[in-house]
Amino acid sequence: MTPPTVLVHRDQDLLAAAAAARLVTRIVDAQAARGSASVVLTGGGVGTAVLAALAATGARDAVDWRRLDVWWGDERFLPAGDPERNETGARAALLDHVDLDPARVHPMPASDGPDGDDVEAAAERYAAELRAAARPEDHGPVPSFDVLMLGVGPDAHVASLFPEMPAVRDERPVVAVHGAPKPPPTRISLTFPSLCAAQEVWVLASGESKAKAVRLGLSGAGPVQVPCAGARGRRSTLFLLDRAAAAELPPGIERIASP
Repeated sequence: MTPPTVLVHRDQDLLAAAAAARLVTRIVDAQAARGSASVVLTGGGVGTAVLAALAATGARDAVDWRRLDVWWGDERFLPAGDPERNETGARAALLDHVDLDPARVHPMPASDGPDGDDVEAAAERYAAELRAAARPEDHGPVPSFDVLMLGVGPDAHVASLFPEMPAVRDERPVVAVHGAPKPPPTRISLTFPSLCAAQEVWVLASGESKAKAVRLGLSGAGPVQVPCAGARGRRSTLFLLDRAAAAELPPGIERIASP
């Protein structure tokens, strides 16, 4: 596993635009090589901004959207369409504006879905969907996603894997999260084995409130205490930051600065 690459952009707008352009390139390359591509989306301000930037650029027309699988890294266990759900934000920012194959869009179950308010059953339902999509060459119970994007919280959580909580130690592909310190308390999340199945993991962070978490994530800390330190891709890991989030990088970490 190679060390993370750190790319620093002037502000969140440039970060979102650059990440959107990079995402188009990665999807197009995967589709050219294999016929299809897969991405895992994240919520939060930066994650949604990347999708909005992608929707606004003409480069989006280079993607064959019908041959793209869309997954989520975590979700708030709320009713379908709730504005707090990551799926809702992603649809408004991008997914409702491109010609996706509905069968290849894989939202995590909602609290008014087929399992009702049984979040454990909902998590297992998503794990079964991932297993069904995995190919023999993926060597595991989830697809080897082309790109998996993650936001990072001020406490260094990624997806809904919060420091010291049971989910950070769970080996199942998908888990129900109870008592999350950030509302809402009930969530569904991919675990580290699933996150790290991706070919590329992109950790997105913007703003000074994320600087400490970024520093810890790049300092060799343990993932139980610092979950963003455990999010690593099979082929590469990118920390895509703005200058504020990069303000406390640890010594020895090389950065690539954009204009």
